[in-house]
Amino acid sequence: MTNTNETVSLVRLKNLSKKYPAGPMAVNDVSLRLESGKIIGLLGPNGSGKTTLIKMLNGLLKPSSGTILIDGNRPGEVTKKIVSYLPEHTYLPENMKVKDVIEYFADFYADFKTERAYEMLSSLQIGQNSYLKTLSKGTKEKVQLILVMSRDAKLFILDEPIAGVDPAARDYIIKTILANYNENATILLSTHIITDIENILDEVVILENGKAIVHSTVEEIREQKGKSIDAYFREVFSC
Repeated sequence: MTNTNETVSLVRLKNLSKKYPAGPMAVNDVSLRLESGKIIGLLGPNGSGKTTLIKMLNGLLKPSSGTILIDGNRPGEVTKKIVSYLPEHTYLPENMKVKDVIEYFADFYADFKTERAYEMLSSLQIGQNSYLKTLSKGTKEKVQLILVMSRDAKLFILDEPIAGVDPAARDYIIKTILANYNENATILLSTHIITDIENILDEVVILENGKAIVHSTVEEIREQKGKSIDAYFREVFSC
């Protein structure tokens, strides 16, 4: 039962850990509160635990210990209705047309905005009658982003949305993200390409060896460290 005297954060992680069999702790005793209306960068080198944490938030992995609450609920059927998730790898069926995938999402998610999806398709000049198997890897990723950003979700979780695309495409993806989410929603964005996204971030969470070593506003880091987020990240990890 939620304590009525305590503010309910959109996302609350308490002593969250995940250990894979015969491996190290992928996520190690992480406690965080993420509030509504923020764009938050989830940063860290490869193997730091970013994707494991994201999969637990989406109910795809079970924690070894600790708790996750999203809008007061554990990951499951209720949270899937308010979380829009972009995985790192494309998962769309190759034999479907773009318009068929849009219709599928519209049937599946009550908050899906079909008109918004077609507007983004048009602006990207992606044919709605194109089969996914005929599209390039980058175009498939854009279609997947369109599907995610066409929902009126409370929480958008984007795992490496700008990886593997050229700088012009990155700019468009960032603009698409900013233009198509409710300002009261929160975006948790995992990336290793910090320079392209740090100007849109409100906060950063930095993971190292499964631990959250930094959770701060971008403004605090810039004021206290006198550095950009990218420069601070490189200093922390001696890149």
